[in-house]
Amino acid sequence: MAESAAVEFRIDRRSGVATYLQIVQQTKQALRLGVLEPGDRLPTAREVVEATAINPNTVLKAYRELEREGLVEARRGLGTFVRRTLGGAAGASAADSPLRTELADWARRARSAGLEKDDVGALFTAVLESTYEGIHEGTHGGPCGGAHGEGTSEGTHDTTTPTSTTHQGDQDR
Repeated sequence: MAESAAVEFRIDRRSGVATYLQIVQQTKQALRLGVLEPGDRLPTAREVVEATAINPNTVLKAYRELEREGLVEARRGLGTFVRRTLGGAAGASAADSPLRTELADWARRARSAGLEKDDVGALFTAVLESTYEGIHEGTHGGPCGGAHGEGTSEGTHDTTTPTSTTHQGDQDR
């Protein structure tokens, strides 16, 4: 049996975001950051239930949504596997990319200036929305100009941040 990808879902019950949507968002985030790649197997519903204490039907609902969007595929008796990745410029989200390094430096400066995490999230979301006004990344990975509900307005919550056993240290900084 294939080993599950090194992604762990974090469920924030106080976020106001439906649990299955948190899993969908975190999976998409992992796809954008390269934590998950085509061919990787998502954790089984049982593994997610054991780690998060949520209903297995919630996990299955999230996986069905990801499958409907063409991001994963269920293979009978084997699990759910990533079909394609998300993300714009190749390597832009890699841990050592110049953009990520600049953003990390900016975040450290913001923290040094006394901004709280939610302040930074609100500022980042405002700048992001004004920069990309009228452009929205659809589920197909390209600009489509429509609203699909994968908005950035939830950026101030941790519900969109997956963890990875290989990137755990990066998430805690």
